[in-house]
Order: sequence, then structure tokens, then C-alpha cells
Amino acid sequence: MLPARATRLLSRLSPRPPVRTLTTTPPRPKLFNGRRVVAIGLVSGAVLGTSLLAPVIYADAAQDGEGSEKVGRSSLGSTTPLSALVRTYVVYSLCSIPPLVDWSPTILSALLAVPGLKQITETIVRYTFFNQFVGGDSAEEAIPVLEHLRAENKGVLFVYSVEVDETAPTSTGSTPLSAHKQIVDETLHCIDVAADFEDKHASADGGKGTWVAIKLSAMVPDAEALRRLSKHLVDTRPPTAPRVAFPGCPRAGDLDVLSARDVAGSLTEADIAALSELRADLAAICQRAQARGIRITVDAEHSWYQPAIDAFTLDMMRKFNKLPAPSKGSWFGFRNYTKPDVVGTQPLIYNTFQGYLRRTPEYLAQSISDARAGGYAFGVKLVRGAYHPHEMEVHKAATQSRIDRTTPSGTHELSISPDNMPPVWLNKDETDTCYDASVKMLVGLVREDVENVAKGKPGPAIGALFGTHNWDSANLVIDELVRQGLASKAGEGDSVWISDAAMQRVVLAQLYGMCDALTDHLVRRTRTTSPFVLKYLPYGSLAEVMPYLSRRAIENKSVLGNGGAASERKRAASAIWTRILG
Repeated sequence: MLPARATRLLSRLSPRPPVRTLTTTPPRPKLFNGRRVVAIGLVSGAVLGTSLLAPVIYADAAQDGEGSEKVGRSSLGSTTPLSALVRTYVVYSLCSIPPLVDWSPTILSALLAVPGLKQITETIVRYTFFNQFVGGDSAEEAIPVLEHLRAENKGVLFVYSVEVDETAPTSTGSTPLSAHKQIVDETLHCIDVAADFEDKHASADGGKGTWVAIKLSAMVPDAEALRRLSKHLVDTRPPTAPRVAFPGCPRAGDLDVLSARDVAGSLTEADIAALSELRADLAAICQRAQARGIRITVDAEHSWYQPAIDAFTLDMMRKFNKLPAPSKGSWFGFRNYTKPDVVGTQPLIYNTFQGYLRRTPEYLAQSISDARAGGYAFGVKLVRGAYHPHEMEVHKAATQSRIDRTTPSGTHELSISPDNMPPVWLNKDETDTCYDASVKMLVGLVREDVENVAKGKPGPAIGALFGTHNWDSANLVIDELVRQGLASKAGEGDSVWISDAAMQRVVLAQLYGMCDALTDHLVRRTRTTSPFVLKYLPYGSLAEVMPYLSRRAIENKSVLGNGGAASERKRAASAIWTRILG
């Protein structure tokens, strides 16, 4: 007789219904089924990766400790999980290899075209670059990221970042929306999600830390329509005094061409139809944003699209940033102001100004003058710019074509510039000088606006979002707020209280997944009741966002270059080493 325990064990191992209880050996488990292979691969990969990365992480951590120029620059949030720190280290290690960044679209396309490799590639991208730079597959899936950032007093510049090929076959129903219309619909949904989130997290001062960004080239069937409109505007706009370098300065009548009887210049009837539809879609987006109290920023793009983008943005500003108009003065010299049709967040629409464009000083001054004359609030998002290498390359090719006389001026491939000089500054120092000078001017105008509103004038008449990954420029914004009396020292150190008036008009921003040490520094330095710092947070499904991820790496070489990626890698290494060894 077998012991009762052995009998029970054999009964569990035997197949049911049992045929032979003692003489049949239970089936041997498969040693290498799919799930076990994946598990073994992950474990061995983790062990091997740790053994290979450990000495490199140590070396980077040591370099970061030696090279920190300012206290706090090498620190990352103490609440950041170790897995996220390792992911950051891996991502920026790859971004530190320029040839890999340049060839990333080609590499991804090749890998995604091979069955089997496609799934592996998507998995790797999801757990590295996607999770590093993207909030989720949908607006709802990104809400935990919004919650996490809000808990750290950080806001979000929310954007549906999908780049689609209109010619690609679709697998949807018989009457699907075209790709660009899907993006318009999703943008409306994005505004609603942002507004619902803000309704849940309403602050005492009424500040809202969730904005929405839009990209116009994604909202037309063919971006060439924007380029052809830009070419038409460059050729027909009246000159300004002083002259504004290419891509020029938008004028109030730029979009009159859309209602003209005859098709003008290089524009086609299809272009007019698509651009008219875009104008209507943008009006719907602005109306939804106005009703829900969500600010909209319009992303800047390549210079050959920018004249058209500026024209549409000015059109939106003139309608949706409208301020109460002054009525006739009374016998006693007082001026009353008529209320606008809709009272809401102002400025509602923000245009993007790129510090690396040579036009920016004159363009900014002219835009401010136009806003004052037109009676609308001026919203500006100031960035340095992300396309410098490509802009220089295209301009060089166009210049060579003019020398060879192979094409007329301004018609070489993408270039539409009539200028002999490139549209961008030649070196980074000029861009830095332009950006910082613009910061000082805009903060000064914010102070003037605060004083004007205190005297009874309508406002806010100006709002500024400063997008920067540069420590000196970010600190300059805060220092200028203090100097202009819009912020005050908060005890010892460099911490400051940001006034409510400044909170209504000024905000800072960085890209999600980048420069977190700077973002944390700015949050620690400022005392506010609502978010003063935003993270630009894209979302979209992995398949949809894949082109965005590869192109973003190339477009942001100005951020990742000059040691930027290496610095991010070293900060992550320092945080990992501290987390492990204390």
C-alpha cells in the first residue's frame, strides 16, 4: 500500500479520466513553449544587459557628478521608478549615436516590413521610445500620465501626434472618414478630454494646466496645398515697414484668396477646396476650445509651410482672441468697453514663434502692433526651432540651383524663399540671443498689460508660453518676472512666488520624456497654486505614432545635439547609481 499522500499526488499527475494509475508516466511539459522562451529571453536579456550596462552607467554617473554646472541639474525626481530611469538611459544612449538617429526611419521601415521582426520591433519600440515620449495609445489611456504630472504640479500641452499617409489603403468600413478628417475629429475629442480633466482638477485661482496643440499639415489631404498657398502669399503680400524676412508676416487679407472667383497662381481648385475645409474645421476646433475653456497652440513647421500656417492662425486669433472694443469717450474723458459676444479664456489661440528664424525680432514686433490695432489678444508660444539642419540643406540646394540656372528663383523642390540668405540664423549663438531678447520683451509687455488691466482696460491682452530646454533661458523667464514685479522672492535661495496676474499670462514648457531635471528644477523654484510648467504630451496608437517617433528624433537634433542626449543619459545614470547604492 502506498501512503495516502503519494496516492493523492499520483492522482493529480495522471491524466483524466485515468487509464493507468501506476504504470503510465505523466506527459512531460514542453521545455521550450512560446511563453517560456519569451520569459527566458527577457530574464537572460536583463541579466546580460545589467552586466554590460553596469560599468557604463557607473562611468556616466561619475561624469555627471563631475560636470554638473549648477546644483540640482543632475537630479531626477525621487518618485521616478527605477525601470523608467533605466529606460531613459537606454533611449538616450541610442539617441547619442547621430548615424542611428539619422537612419532611424529607414531602419524602422525595413524591420517592420519583415514578418516576425515586425512584432519584435514594435515590442522594443513600445517599451523604450514610445513609453519615453508618448502618453498612451488614446487620450483616455494618457490620463494616468496627466494625473501623475498634476500630482507634481505640472500641466500638459496635449496633442494627438499622428502622421498618416493618405494614399495608404484603409481597413475600415465602406464609408470611412479620410485620415485628415479623423485627425480633426480626434482633436475635438482631445479638447473634451482635456476640459473634463480640468473640471476635475479646478484650482482656486481658476488656472488651467491642460492645453491642446494642433498641427495644420496633418489636417489637410495633401500638405502641398499649404506650400502652394505659402508660395502665393510670399509672391503677393504687400511689403511691411520695416521689412520682415522670409517667411514674412501674415496680413488680415491673406485668406481672401479662398473666396476669390478665379484660382490664383499655383493654387488649384482642389487646393482651394481643401484649404476652405481646413478653415471651417479650425473654426469648429476653436469654438469647442472656447466653450470648454481650453487654450490652443498652433505648432510651427518648416518655413515653406509657415506663411500659410501663420495666415490661418492670424485668422483664428482675430475671431477668437477678440477683446471688448472701446466705445466712444464720455464728456468726462472716460472710455467704456463693450463686452465681446463670448467671454472666456484669453488669449485662446497661440501662434508659435521660432527663435532660429531671422525674421523673428521684426515679426514679433509687427505681430504685437497688429494685435493692438486689431483689438485682439496676442498669444505667443516662443521656441527655438527644430528644423535647422533641414532648413539649411534646402536653402543650400535652392541657392545652387539659382547659380546653375536650372530652376527659377524660389522654385527648387521645397524652397519658396526669395531671399539670398537662409531663413534661419547661421549659428546657435544668434538663435540664443534672439530667444533671450524675445523673452525680455514679452515679459515686459506682460507687465504693461497687467498695469493696463488694473486701470480698467480689457485683458489679458497678451499671453506667452516659453518652450525651452535651455537652463539659462528657463531661469531667465523667472528672473525677468521678478525684475518686472510679477514674482517675488520666497525666503532664502532662488525660490519665487509667481503672482496670479503672471500665472494668467505666462507659462513654461518642455517635451515629455526630455529634460525632466529642468522641469523638476522649475517646479521646485516656483511657488504657485496651479501648474506653471507644462509637458508637451503626444498620444496615439503605436502603429500611428511610429513615424512621429522616428521623425521627432531627427527634428529635435537641435535639442539632442551638442551633447544634449549625452547629458540626459548621464543624469539618468547618476539617478540609477544613487537609487541602487544610495
